Amino acid sequence: MSLAGSIDWRWRPRGEPLPAGAAVAWGATARALHQRLLKLEPAQCEGLSATAGRDLLVVVGRADALPWVDGIAYAGPSEAAPGLWLPVLEAPDRPIDLVARALQRRHPQRQPLLLWPRPEAVLPLDRLLPLSAALLARIEGHWEGVAA
Repeated sequence: MSLAGSIDWRWRPRGEPLPAGAAVAWGATARALHQRLLKLEPAQCEGLSATAGRDLLVVVGRADALPWVDGIAYAGPSEAAPGLWLPVLEAPDRPIDLVARALQRRHPQRQPLLLWPRPEAVLPLDRLLPLSAALLARIEGHWEGVAA
């Protein structure tokens, strides 16, 4: 994988899952997660934050408050490099601190970072906003604008 600069590495299954701190959804799963979030009561949104991209929705919060939809995946901060978030079930096959330092050199102003395997992505988590109906409407508007 080349996302971490000059370090050559691959994803491997994690022996012990990370504690979940984020729900990560791409494509149709992101849209299903969005629909699920629209059904939450305002009190259920407390403590949750979100960020979105063209084909992506990430919701961050306590593990027991994170939503579920079919196809969703989860991420959490690495114990060895807290500024680096990884899938809960996979990890790079190289020392995490080296991967984190390489990513921080490439993205010095954007911390923390979520490193994702499929699709390959490095996603800044520094622009999370509190989950609300207004934020969900903004995300939907952005997605509709991209699809147009």
